[in-house]
Amino acid sequence: MRYLLIGLPVILVLLALWLVAAYNGFVKLRNRVEEAFATMDVYLKKRYDLIPNVVETVKGYAKHESETFEKVVAARNMAANAGTTEEKIAGENMLQSTLRNLFALAESYPELKANENFINLQDQLSSIEGEIANSRKFYNAIVKEYNTKLEVFPSNIAAKLFGFSRRSLFEVEAEEERRNVKVEF
Repeated sequence: MRYLLIGLPVILVLLALWLVAAYNGFVKLRNRVEEAFATMDVYLKKRYDLIPNVVETVKGYAKHESETFEKVVAARNMAANAGTTEEKIAGENMLQSTLRNLFALAESYPELKANENFINLQDQLSSIEGEIANSRKFYNAIVKEYNTKLEVFPSNIAAKLFGFSRRSLFEVEAEEERRNVKVEF
């Protein structure tokens, strides 16, 4: 009986210490997820700022392609104004698709492809796309770590107790990426 009286407080203290450590671990991971998303958001903002310049440059050469330009601008606005992570992912997928269509359209205009301003803008956009891809990889790695901790035993008990929930990965729509770009005149 005496060992039970001594052991019970020790067990309770250990349980309390474990709960504190688990909670702090989740807070740290959640903050890393938010930081990774914010970093990616900086690169996405750079791209949003660059897109109108690209569209205007292409417009000068392909005046009759207004539908393509409108889709790019609409997709850019949707992605830029997204409120949740899921909305941001959907908007980015749409924007990625419309940008591919825009550059496929540009391939049909040799004088545009030779334009120094267009080449510079295209290079800048290509560089930003690489930065976005790297930041997505980092974000997804942190989210995977967070979601894994959320689901494994015994940390899943602390996660439920403190209300931590899954985060969405930043994935592109695979079917959209596999489809060929269709250019019609």
